[in-house]
Amino acid sequence: MDVVEALQRQAIACEDLGSPMYAELLRLLVDDYEVGGVSVEVLAGYEDRSFGEAIALRLLAAVHGLVLSGAAPELAAFYPSTGGTWDPVLGWEAFEQVLRSRQGEVRSLLTQPPQTNEVGRSASLYGGLLHLVKAVPLPVRLFEIGASGGLNLRADHFRYVADGTSYGPADSPVVFDPAWSGQVPAVELRIAERVGCDIAPVNPLSADGALTLTSYVWPDMPERLARLRGALTVAQQVAADVRREDAVSFLNGLELSPGHVTVVWHSIMWQYLRRTDRAAIEARLEELGAQATDSTPLAHLRLEPHRVVTHERGADGWEYRIDLRIWPGGQRRTLGHAAPHGQELFWD
Repeated sequence: MDVVEALQRQAIACEDLGSPMYAELLRLLVDDYEVGGVSVEVLAGYEDRSFGEAIALRLLAAVHGLVLSGAAPELAAFYPSTGGTWDPVLGWEAFEQVLRSRQGEVRSLLTQPPQTNEVGRSASLYGGLLHLVKAVPLPVRLFEIGASGGLNLRADHFRYVADGTSYGPADSPVVFDPAWSGQVPAVELRIAERVGCDIAPVNPLSADGALTLTSYVWPDMPERLARLRGALTVAQQVAADVRREDAVSFLNGLELSPGHVTVVWHSIMWQYLRRTDRAAIEARLEELGAQATDSTPLAHLRLEPHRVVTHERGADGWEYRIDLRIWPGGQRRTLGHAAPHGQELFWD
């Protein structure tokens, strides 16, 4: 895939997911790239990267980070995340100028792996854990692969409101209202351990880490920004261990624990893994599953895209499913569906 196609695909995704600003900005980047503008220099060396490497999101986050830090005041006037208003003409001129004047900084930031672990997906995790604990009423050991800053490992410290029922602490700074449609069990959730891994973890307790995580939130989506900022506050109060480790090594070191249900969780990160790594993860889960007993159960909970064939429209499409598998037995169950950022969550 070339740069232009990657930018165009990301523009469509941003438009579909509710960021008209980024959709427009990415299309302006396409125009600039095609006429040999400054974006050609900025993206030199990234011409043949896969869509899964998220070069478009890395570029947008690099510039957003400069805006949030105060290093690009001329552009901040056009970013809603800093109180500005997007303008496709003047905003693009300011964006282009930042690419020219801070090209070295932007290019250095492109080398960082994308940090796209959205706080909104915690509703899928939390509801999925309630379904699990109803079937397996034990304390949870929660292990997340691709955890980034580990914010979703604190999912039980967020508040969820749905159909007149509330879950989680009443005073949480992260509130989902409405959180979902459909029913989830009203059971006690006890998380005994919170551990994650990431090849480039971000420390949410540091100013630099908070800036990095915020830079990846799309600036014209205030609800996402509010959730992230609330989750950063929760992170100051609730500890979680996120290790610098790849997912395969992390799971190879995982063991089951008597009296607990060990849960492996991930969300919208499968596409970032090589096929060999996916196969190794699945093989390790099967190995652990074969060891699982009623007193040492294992669960695999995931929110990931699945291709579906839509013959009526004559094209393939994608759905984002919340799937749960429990051992011993290895039974699989689809619990619900959600959009990539966790919104539009429906429990089956």
